[in-house]
Amino acid sequence: GYQGAASATGIRGAASATGDQGAASATGEQCIALAAGYKSKASGTVGNWLVLTERNNKGDILDIKVVKVDGKTIKENTFYTLEDGKICVTG
Repeated sequence: GYQGAASATGIRGAASATGDQGAASATGEQCIALAAGYKSKASGTVGNWLVLTERNNKGDILDIKVVKVDGKTIKENTFYTLEDGKICVTG
């Protein structure tokens, strides 16, 4: 739901934030955090994957990007969102 939160903490788990401004985290092993809602965000620990979706205010999908948390380019325990087709750190 609106500003909901989900967490994947086990092995090969998945967490999805499908509501507006939701947050998903992948902190287990071989996990995925999916941020699919409007202005949603995702974070994870090294080795996990983030799926970031950008939507307009009508809910239409504008872009989707998938990245692996490597600890260098994509930092662990940092929330990311997709804005104007770019992966951005968010609060």
